[in-house]
Amino acid sequence: MLNYLWAGMILFGIVVAAFQGNLNAVCEGVIASSKEAVELLFVMAGVVSMWNGLLHIAQKSGLVDQLTQRMKPLLKLLFPHLPIEHEAAQYISANFIANILGLGWACTPTGLQAMKALQKLEWERGNDKGIASDEMCTFLLLNISSLQLIPINMIAYRSQYGSASPAAVVGPALLATALTTALAFVICKVMCVIGKRGGRI
Repeated sequence: MLNYLWAGMILFGIVVAAFQGNLNAVCEGVIASSKEAVELLFVMAGVVSMWNGLLHIAQKSGLVDQLTQRMKPLLKLLFPHLPIEHEAAQYISANFIANILGLGWACTPTGLQAMKALQKLEWERGNDKGIASDEMCTFLLLNISSLQLIPINMIAYRSQYGSASPAAVVGPALLATALTTALAFVICKVMCVIGKRGGRI
């Protein structure tokens, strides 16, 4: 659906530009935007590669396991029915760490692994009906709300485009994501209570 939406907006813009005699401006904009996209790609590739590497080192060194142990009370609060020693807990912890660091791209692999592990847990429980569990829904909402202490990606964007103070976004981002995460948590708990459909939201 989004592909059709974007394609429609692009075609509409080209048609309007043609009627207004601004096709040259469109061509120049396409070339300039393509150049900016490639430059931004290199910047973000470096940032994401560095933090993905650090997360991988943290997993191999056992740091993620230690953080998972320290996050037990939080995981128990968010996922009361999730076995804390299950592999899903480790992936969720790694995903939360990446999100807190503001690495939206870098947290995608751990998010996918967490969902696969949660699906595996459902199969172990004998639930293979393809219905999302409470843990899956809660994790998805918390992942989308994305509490961020250090929005690395946003700082990199602002630096790339010449911001005088790239890190000035830290405070507003922390406040906004803290509110959205709190709201996501409340929504999950309310829906779990209201739903009561065999443990499903």
